[in-house]
Amino acid sequence: MTKTIGLNDRVTLHYRLTSGSEELVNTFGGAPETFQLGQGEIAPHLEYALKDLTVGTHTTLHLDPSQAFGERDEARVQTMPLTDLTTTEPIAINHMIQFQLPNDQTLHGVVLSMNETTATLDFNHPLAGCAVAFEVHILAIDDTHHD
Repeated sequence: MTKTIGLNDRVTLHYRLTSGSEELVNTFGGAPETFQLGQGEIAPHLEYALKDLTVGTHTTLHLDPSQAFGERDEARVQTMPLTDLTTTEPIAINHMIQFQLPNDQTLHGVVLSMNETTATLDFNHPLAGCAVAFEVHILAIDDTHHD
């Protein structure tokens, strides 16, 4: 029986992620990546796309926005007082600001605009609303590292 990728498996692979004509990540020609599924090391939808693939598989998965990083949600664009933006970095248009939430999660927002008192931030993932191509070459699957 051929081993397929499942939850908590450590997977070693080469991958390339593109959106349109823009190449976002490419490990081909360099060192492969290894990560454990279910640990939040890559986007959950990309993890799901790998489920059931086997060692030796080399394929390109074409994912629409809902299968990749989600659709854009205009409700995630918010205007905030500058006094709420506690950061050591200068606040500037197109810069990403990181927020620590009370539950210890991190939230990232990109500054779209600002004036003397407020800034408008986009909390959508930068690839929200974008279709992506996820080329993968599965090199190894290790199911002995389950926690």
